[in-house]
Amino acid sequence: MRTFNWAILGPGHIAHKFAQDLAFAPHAKLHAVASRSLPKAQEFAATYGAPHAVGSYEALLTVPDIDAVYIATPHSEHHAHALLCLRAGLPVLCEKAFTQNAAQAQELLATARQHGVFLMEAFWTRFFPAIIKALELVQAGTIGEVRHLVADFGFRTDVQPEGRLFNPALAGGSLLDIGVYPLFLSQLFLGQPAEVRAVATPTGTGVDQNCAMALAYASGATATLFSTIAAITENRGVLYGTLGSLQLLGRFHAPHGVRVQLTGEEPHDIACEKLGLGYHYEAAHVQECLAQGLLESPLLPLAFSLELMQLLDAVRAQIGLRYLGE
Repeated sequence: MRTFNWAILGPGHIAHKFAQDLAFAPHAKLHAVASRSLPKAQEFAATYGAPHAVGSYEALLTVPDIDAVYIATPHSEHHAHALLCLRAGLPVLCEKAFTQNAAQAQELLATARQHGVFLMEAFWTRFFPAIIKALELVQAGTIGEVRHLVADFGFRTDVQPEGRLFNPALAGGSLLDIGVYPLFLSQLFLGQPAEVRAVATPTGTGVDQNCAMALAYASGATATLFSTIAAITENRGVLYGTLGSLQLLGRFHAPHGVRVQLTGEEPHDIACEKLGLGYHYEAAHVQECLAQGLLESPLLPLAFSLELMQLLDAVRAQIGLRYLGE
């Protein structure tokens, strides 16, 4: 397989993690970095050995030989930056939450298809070996019919009204930043819910500090999900079935194994590979898709990302959360 030249648009905190993990992705190298600040782009590029650094996002379009662009700007900017790249014919891996709302996501899908360009949400969790193993076990009926899912994601951070997590202009709050992970898990294993209920605690800036969600499905299954930026939680993901339970070991969004507990039996742990931080799994998958000439991922199709954004919109409607410009 040929070498794939990656570009990073927005060299912030998560972009550093992605760049570090490219070392684990076969035939991948960082080729270009774009920032609104040229010195910041140059510093990032020097750190990871990228030959190109530009001081605007538009200037990235002039860099030759880019195979894929990883978009790592705040949620509020994903839509505009993905459109910029897609219209220029550059394949896009866009950080989650995919966009600010489902209407923006729909426009990205339409643009990617209009221009015949690859597009995928950067939901790295989907490509962890432990997630793939868990799906295999559940689909094989190992724990019987799934009846309930529990997932939480929480950390504590100081209130910074202008910071990304608290600023409504940047689509801040717990829901789009980390609440999307429990919702992703529920959609992956249970599909689209028939009913959604949610409550939240707002911050002083109006975005959500805590968000608790209860989902019900046509199959009879239910889910309880929670996110917070005000407390540290277990970051636990467990599926309960008619024959037993399955737990993702470690933080459920970046698991290192699976624990199966069948009724009346001792728990059985299955260790799974987890190299680096785990961002390279999604990068390698994108490269495989591009090598095959695919325009979207068979493991994380665009319809899945659109439905997840629609679910996020439904939760926001329940908790009365609107972002600037909506």
